[in-house]
Formats: sequence, structure tokens, C-alpha cells
Amino acid sequence: MLCGHKSSVLHSASAIAVALFSFGLIGWMARQGAAGPKVAAPETMAIAPGSMGYRASGEYLRNGIPVDAPLIDIGFTDPLHVMKYQVSVADYARCVDAGACEPGDTGQATDNRVAVTGMSFEDAQSYASWLSKKTGQVWRLPSDEEWAYAAGSRFYDDALGIGSDGNDPSKRWIAEYRRNTERGVEADPEPKPPGFYGENEHGISDLSGNVWEWTSSCHVRARITETGAVEKEKTENCGVRVVEGRHRAYMISFVRDAKGGGCSVGTPPDSLGFRLVRDDPRRFSFAALKTWWRAGTQ
Repeated sequence: MLCGHKSSVLHSASAIAVALFSFGLIGWMARQGAAGPKVAAPETMAIAPGSMGYRASGEYLRNGIPVDAPLIDIGFTDPLHVMKYQVSVADYARCVDAGACEPGDTGQATDNRVAVTGMSFEDAQSYASWLSKKTGQVWRLPSDEEWAYAAGSRFYDDALGIGSDGNDPSKRWIAEYRRNTERGVEADPEPKPPGFYGENEHGISDLSGNVWEWTSSCHVRARITETGAVEKEKTENCGVRVVEGRHRAYMISFVRDAKGGGCSVGTPPDSLGFRLVRDDPRRFSFAALKTWWRAGTQ
């Protein structure tokens, strides 16, 4: 009887806590909207709900030997609102001028319209928090799954198509070496004008160009059984995040220059930048709550 009473009290307290957080988030958004947007919201493209085959990110091992990550089906039941363009030098400069962002390692950009580069994961998070406060909307980095869905035909499947060979693991090493060598030839770090790489089928510009984009996804290490199933126990390292571009890479979160040794595996990206997604204000989400909390504590 007493245990049942304690349980009901805990459930009630949890419900109250969730309600308070929800009302706080709604109140914050209402206050921002009532005051009027201080910064114009970026142009976004709305991608309709749907599904796709997605090559999971991370490192997967079978019997201790690296293998291709599993190809899984992912689905989205709500529209995904993604920035049409990457955050530009001019966009980021406004956040720096407001004292909400640290100056990036952008070099001497002669065109403020080009994508801002020399960005760390933390820089992108700071910008998302500032933009959320200034627009009264909730902006955040996309997950790797969301980025892949938005990229559509420009999402690069990094599978080698080589199974694990316990007797001769060098086959995979040689294939990876050849691929990384080919990628190095394509290096082109100079940012290009918006639209230089064109639009994909969703109307999003410059995906998989020469500026890689941060995602919110952490690096995962997992084991695959002999039957091809992924074991439930995984190792997640959020000090390393997934970045997407011409190919997928994994970067230490505080690194701004991928060429400086911050790439945890594979060929380093030419440059590091980002674009954000906007959460639907009608739909409460944990990501929206985190953004509200960050904005309210800065």
C-alpha cells in the first residue's frame, strides 16, 4: 500500500516537472515571438515525411575485425525543416558581434556570403542557441539520420562492400587506402559562392560540396554477430561527432581545422561548417527543450 502510494506520488511529481518544462518552453517562445524577431529567420526547405535506406554511422566489428555498417530503414513522420544554405560568414559574424559566439578560424574571407568555415561543434551549438533566442524559434544541428534524409541523392554511402575476412584483413585495409588516396586528390578547401554546387532534389544548396557539416550524432562503436545482427551494447563517444560532406568523417568536437589532426579516422574534410534544422513549434521535443534550456542559461 505504502509502495503504491510512493509510486503514485513519484508519477505525479514527474508529470508536474514535465508540465513545468513544457510551459517554460512555450512561455519562452511566446516571449521571443511577442518581442518580434530581432534577426530574420534563415530560408528553409520543408522535406515531406518519408523513409530511406540509411548506412548507419560509426565503427562496426565482427570478431574484432571492421566490417561495413548495417544498412537500415529510417522514417520521418513529420516534415523536416532544413536551412537551404549553410551558415555564412555574415550570419556568424552577427553572433560574434553580439558576444554570443567565439570568432572562428575563418581566415580572410573576401565574400561574406560564402559558408563560414573553421567551425567546431561547440561553435555551431553556440550559434544555434543565439539564433533561437533572436528568432523565437528552435534551431539545432541535425542528427546524422536527418542530414542523410535531407541530402537525399547526395548522401554518400561509405560502405566498401567487402565482408570480414579473418584470414586476410588486409583486403579491407587496401580498399580503404585506395579510397582515401582518391579522396585526397579531390581536396579543394577554398569556400565557394552560395549555390556553386547546385541544389539537390529537395532544393537544398551545396550539400556534399567542399564544406563538411557538423551533426549532433556521436561516434558509435558496436559489434555485429555472425548472423548480421547488431549487439545491443554499444560504446558511444560524444567527444567525437559525425560530420557529413563528400564523405562521412568523425571529428573531435572542439576541433576547427580538420587538417590539424582532429579527424579521428579516414581522410580529413577540406573545411568545417554547418547548417541547422528548425523544430516545428507545435511539436514538443527533447531537442527543443535542450535548446530552450541553453538559451535561458546564457
